[in-house]
Amino acid sequence: MPTTDDVLGTAAPLDLSQLAPLPPVARSSWFGRTRRIGGRFNPITVFWLLIVAILILPIALFLAVAFSPRLLDQGTQWFTLSAFAGAVNSDLLLGMLHSLIIGITTAVISAAIGFALAWVVLRTNAPGRRICTGVVFALLLTPSYLIALGWERLVEPNGVLEVLGYDATWARDVIYGPVGIVVVLTVKGLPFAYLAISNAMRGLGHEFEDAVRVHGGGPIASLRIVLALLAPAVWSALAIVFAESVSDFGVASTLANDAHFPVATYSLYNAVQAFPVNFPVASAVSWVLLVLVILALLAQNRALRGRSYRVLGGRSRQVIRVQLSRGAKIASTVALLVLLVISLGVPTFGAISASLIDGLGSLAGTHQWSLANYQRVIVSPDLSQPLLYSAELAAITATVTLVLAVVCARLLANKGGSVGGRVLDLVLLAAVALPGIVFAAGYIFAYNLPLTNALGIHLYGTTTLLVLAYLATALPSTSRVLVGTMSQIQESMSHASRVHGSGPIRSWLTIVLPVTARPLLSAWLLTYTATLLELPVSQLLAPPGEMPISVGITTALSKYDYGGGTAMEVLAILSALAVVGVGYLLFKLIAPVGWRRIGRSA
Repeated sequence: MPTTDDVLGTAAPLDLSQLAPLPPVARSSWFGRTRRIGGRFNPITVFWLLIVAILILPIALFLAVAFSPRLLDQGTQWFTLSAFAGAVNSDLLLGMLHSLIIGITTAVISAAIGFALAWVVLRTNAPGRRICTGVVFALLLTPSYLIALGWERLVEPNGVLEVLGYDATWARDVIYGPVGIVVVLTVKGLPFAYLAISNAMRGLGHEFEDAVRVHGGGPIASLRIVLALLAPAVWSALAIVFAESVSDFGVASTLANDAHFPVATYSLYNAVQAFPVNFPVASAVSWVLLVLVILALLAQNRALRGRSYRVLGGRSRQVIRVQLSRGAKIASTVALLVLLVISLGVPTFGAISASLIDGLGSLAGTHQWSLANYQRVIVSPDLSQPLLYSAELAAITATVTLVLAVVCARLLANKGGSVGGRVLDLVLLAAVALPGIVFAAGYIFAYNLPLTNALGIHLYGTTTLLVLAYLATALPSTSRVLVGTMSQIQESMSHASRVHGSGPIRSWLTIVLPVTARPLLSAWLLTYTATLLELPVSQLLAPPGEMPISVGITTALSKYDYGGGTAMEVLAILSALAVVGVGYLLFKLIAPVGWRRIGRSA
């Protein structure tokens, strides 16, 4: 009987010396997460160096100087709490108290309106519910200082209302004070509250309300049950809006400052802008802002501890919309119109009308309706150059941020399997909680240290540093936007491409880019529009001789050129909308058919 060796043949001994040497082993994926063994190039190391340089190092050094001035050549003591004692003065204490009260008030009102709006949109057949989503996202993209400036142009002395012949004294007394600040911050916080509550309300079935009615409960009892089940979303809305309100700089630098109503963020701005700059005190003020945000998050966790809110299951019933009566439809429509007018209508009317009045804010103009302000902005380099400068920086920031955000999003999607992903998740979460004014102050401090200059890093006062700060503020949110998209990509697709001979770049272009093109475009446009009108970083880090558009607007307004400032504001918003429109139009016209089909509804 033949043996196996007779059938297959006797194998010759394997001579390993005759084999060609293996190339360096590389673990690579479509986004460059590569560790090359035996080579020098390591993209992941470069990525982490960038994260440290733009996110970790500036903020860590700035916050550390409050406790150890000598460590960073800002004093003689290695450890001290004197910076906190210097920060606790009457103005700061008053600003902290104002920020705390306004933050709580704004959070409660925004959560209440957000809950009511989500209920009307998702649970009723109100006629105007379909426009609410567009209004919410318009508010989300509109900086708070532009909303505040729209109100100011309307009610200020010799403003739009008075030019039109109306006495605006009573409205000015209301808007220029805590009531007006709460109104503007509530409008700005409403999108966060609505999105947090509506997302949870979509998953809440109708069976709980049916159970209440079966046991004799009325509409109020049903509402109480729904509120109890939506507690995590409601507390999240409260925490988010509170954090956004206490860390907001746009309203602090415009309406609150003009009303002589001190708040904590403007106290930090004054500490950084003082001469000579006292960085330990400014760092102590930043710690106060962080503590306020952390307290809001702790309150949220304590309120939800030990309770279960798992309501989704296989037996969840589809929500049945409440059929409103004619009177209820009229009331809901009126309420939505009032909300639309207050949130977008009044600020938009104030800005556009102010830009059309010649010489608004001065005694030299004719106060006639004309396009003279727009003509001045377009012709004068001092007014047009800021828009071009900001548009260029916004395009650069959006492009670089998108590249880094793709890597961050992929690492976050795989964070359960890597230490780096979990660390990055923690860093990005901390960055989201930091106010933009703290980022700007951290960059001023870190890149103006004697040690930094001794190492040959001369970035302070340059456009490069401004772009790096833009990256730091945009990267956390853009990464979060892309996490969901990157989590859906299966590694098997890129592996199959590599097996068939494609390199990392070709694999990315042929496999990943087609299925992620639409979300990537949206993320780029979102980052562009947010960077174009960004205020706190621009205010503190604008290089000498250059002026971003947000600084140009506030500078023109500080010189009482209200017409020119608002014309710049309107043109900036129109240019942002134009870029968004052109971006989506080009995608529709140029992108391959397959790219356009992915993610589109049938």
